[in-house]
Amino acid sequence: MWLRHCTNVIDKVKSPEPQKSDGNRKEKGIVFMTVFLDLVGFSIIFPIFPALLDYYLRLEGSESLIGRFVDLLERVSPEHNQLFFVTVLFGGILGSLYSILQFICAPIWGRLSDHYGRRAVLRLTVTGTALSYLLWVFSGSFALFLVSRVLAGAMAGNISVANAAMADLTESKARARGMALVGVAFGLGFILGPAIGGLASVWSPFTFVASEPGFGLNPFSFPALLALLIALLNTYWVFRVFRETLPDERRSPKVQFRQLVRLRSRNPRVRQAVRTYFCLMLAFSGMEFTLSFLAVERLAYGPGQIALIFLFVGFMLVLTQGVIVRRYGERIGELNCVFSGFLALVLGMVCLSFAWESGWFYTGLALLAVGIGLSNPSLNALVSRYAGDNEQGAELGAFRSAGSLARAFGPLIAAGVFWSFGSNFAYVGGAGVILATLLYALTLPKPETDLESK
Repeated sequence: MWLRHCTNVIDKVKSPEPQKSDGNRKEKGIVFMTVFLDLVGFSIIFPIFPALLDYYLRLEGSESLIGRFVDLLERVSPEHNQLFFVTVLFGGILGSLYSILQFICAPIWGRLSDHYGRRAVLRLTVTGTALSYLLWVFSGSFALFLVSRVLAGAMAGNISVANAAMADLTESKARARGMALVGVAFGLGFILGPAIGGLASVWSPFTFVASEPGFGLNPFSFPALLALLIALLNTYWVFRVFRETLPDERRSPKVQFRQLVRLRSRNPRVRQAVRTYFCLMLAFSGMEFTLSFLAVERLAYGPGQIALIFLFVGFMLVLTQGVIVRRYGERIGELNCVFSGFLALVLGMVCLSFAWESGWFYTGLALLAVGIGLSNPSLNALVSRYAGDNEQGAELGAFRSAGSLARAFGPLIAAGVFWSFGSNFAYVGGAGVILATLLYALTLPKPETDLESK
């Protein structure tokens, strides 16, 4: 029923014909902002997991929803480090919830945008994102907080629409350059999200006394408010400035409801790229989640030094995608960027597995950032070039959906391996997964436009 309601809403805001213009910087800027906001929403909560767990547990007690949830986690946690492990699992499960909603909704929003246009779907989803942050501001109970995260995760599936709009705005051979801009938004969101969450949770202009759970302010209302302001800015921009990027003649026929929830692509080349991306993100997201614990174990880093780690990775990611891929990606070619990126990721994982000093540790981080910076937008561009003009939203939705599924389970698998078999085994194992994926990626076909030009 909710899918039918969504299509009715979209019909009412259906976009007019796209305006033909050589200048599409505003549209690209909105795509950039939408992806950036999705990553801010995903990562803003990273630094506040422990405090969030402690606050709602103390407020609502052991018999509440969160109390029973924590009791379940304690049963599966090792006795020697139970509190720490419960916090890790709590954060991993909340992050997985957000990603699973993206996994489900990315293909749905993508297919709807292939028929109704990008602007109508973006209008609906960015409004929903703003509403999710508004709800978080007043989440005086854990249940309300969960509802806000579910809504945010579902709306963040619009990343497939943002990617499809970027594909509409770029020529086929320059697709990697356009997708690199999306990658830069990823990197900046990854930098700013945890920074907003960490700093704003330390200082807040709000004063409140929470005596019982309900609808009201909470200790995390200020970071939620900052995210809400960014979301409102993006919503205003989409409604007032964004012009449709998908002309009527390139739109798909009216979609059936059973097609909306189809997660698997029918294009064999897209399916191969999607499998490659899933394996890549499964290993990378696991590394990403356990990186803080590795830094504490190996180098005794504190919160400030750990924050610098993520700033460094984000900076290298932005540099790789904003300079190397955007300027030279077309000349190098998507497939060569993918292969080079995978090799850098393997070397980076191996470096981290044997890093017991800061020099080797940061060398590994640099290789990982360069590797994901090369491979991620290039795989994205390949999927876009494999897909037809009227399937961009659907196929890029399947691609992003696979990444979200990997982000849902990668951290949980990596955390289990890390604490059961040790950090060395976890990172060597991650390198093995990426190496095996590289061998599979070597069979990826060249885009047809490349073959036609020869």
